[in-house]
Amino acid sequence: MAETKMNDIPDRIQETFQNQNIFITGGTGFLGKVLLERFLRCFPGIMQIFILVRPKKGKEPKERLEEIFKLPIFDKVREQRGLETMYKVVTPIVGDVMFPGLGISAEDKKILIDKVTIVYHAAATVRFDEMLKKAVLLNTRGTLQMVELAKEMKKLIFFGYIGTSYCHLEEKLLEEKFYPPPADPHKIIKCVEWMDDEVVSAITKKILGKIPNTYAFTKALSERIIEEAMPYIPAVILRPSVVIPVWKEPLPGWTDNINGPTGILIGAGKGVIRSMYCNENGYADYLPVDVLVNAILACTWNFVYCKDRDKRIYNLTSSSDFKVSWREVIEIGRRVIEKVPLNGVVWYPGGSMKKSRLYHDISVFLFHTIPAYIIDTILYLARYEPIMCRVQRRIQKGFEVFEYYANNQWDFINANIKEVTNKLNAKEYDTYYLHGNDMDTYKYFEDCVRAARIYILNEPAETLPAARRHIRMMYWLDIFTKTLFIGLTIYLLFSWIGGFETFFESSWTSAKKILHF
Repeated sequence: MAETKMNDIPDRIQETFQNQNIFITGGTGFLGKVLLERFLRCFPGIMQIFILVRPKKGKEPKERLEEIFKLPIFDKVREQRGLETMYKVVTPIVGDVMFPGLGISAEDKKILIDKVTIVYHAAATVRFDEMLKKAVLLNTRGTLQMVELAKEMKKLIFFGYIGTSYCHLEEKLLEEKFYPPPADPHKIIKCVEWMDDEVVSAITKKILGKIPNTYAFTKALSERIIEEAMPYIPAVILRPSVVIPVWKEPLPGWTDNINGPTGILIGAGKGVIRSMYCNENGYADYLPVDVLVNAILACTWNFVYCKDRDKRIYNLTSSSDFKVSWREVIEIGRRVIEKVPLNGVVWYPGGSMKKSRLYHDISVFLFHTIPAYIIDTILYLARYEPIMCRVQRRIQKGFEVFEYYANNQWDFINANIKEVTNKLNAKEYDTYYLHGNDMDTYKYFEDCVRAARIYILNEPAETLPAARRHIRMMYWLDIFTKTLFIGLTIYLLFSWIGGFETFFESSWTSAKKILHF
């Protein structure tokens, strides 16, 4: 009876997307794939989905789309609708946000201008250490070019710009409002367009000022471009925090990258991360990608269906409701790794967070650098390719970004998305979950590790028994090594003390002879 009543309740979000033609940039990225899957699986009334795809590694856009549709995350859609229908609904548009005019042909541009009603601009480089010129051309000029294209679209009813809640880092409390950009985006674009790469690199630090990376800088510039365009296009700024793997649908724990907490779990689980310089009581703001997709859909519905034009900025964040400290992340991760170990760990997972920079640097030298050289030497002598030093360099590069965010604290006001949540009826509230009321943090971490084993590390479930045997062996090896180290330290200490006493007695005897005592 309850199920029948739920079926009678309208799904107004689904109605909003009926007969719409959607254009997505960044559709081949992590968020883009999950958003595309959701549209195909849950919105059969959508007319057409255009995604901007650039040729990559010699593969044409159509080939890249075929590869995407073969991913495990699309299993449900393939079973439900079939590949033939998926190809009919999704049309790849050859282009590149880096290129002038987005690299789109005149024919494709006309199709987009005539047909598209909803745009989601998610294309961006998410590398924090990206060269400034590339970051500006992709993140900022790309956004400007998307805005110019949107101004020509005849039927446009919504333009969603996917930004980041970490773009105004000088603000320790980020409100849902506009902030002054760190520079004039138009001047920055013109400068990098005519300057050589070497010249831009040479002045990057001066241009960034106090902003720690090119990602935050260029995303802040892009917000100003969207702000300037709002009188001309129906634009909304969506600021997600750190986007993490799928929580519930369509595949718990799924991700296509090792950014954020997943990378830390894998590194620690493999035994190659032993120390982190981090305030263990601090917390970051995370958002599962499926919750983010739901938020994007709900914000679109609120603007289009509810005609709420007042809310133009949404902080899509979670820390106002859930604060998971770094200490809790590590503790939960340790328990999960013990239950679901990874294959081929180089040492038993351990280590700790350090509040002291000096203590951390010493630990990195002793437990990261030295073991890496030892293992690489063994690999070289065994005629295998040395890899550990290269891995440690990548980890160190990641630490440079991680430490800034882990040792600073930001909070966010997200009143707008909460107000939208309150507008949802019972069916929409359940279908487009924007809350974490039933979140089991341990279960979520376990799903992430299991999915990472299978889809990132290519370690199928049948390898778990062998991994558990290996981790037990590494545990006892770790105990043996620590015991041996402690024993050797005690022996050397007592030997040193004994030697010192002998030296002292000898010196005292000699002194007495000299002084004729």
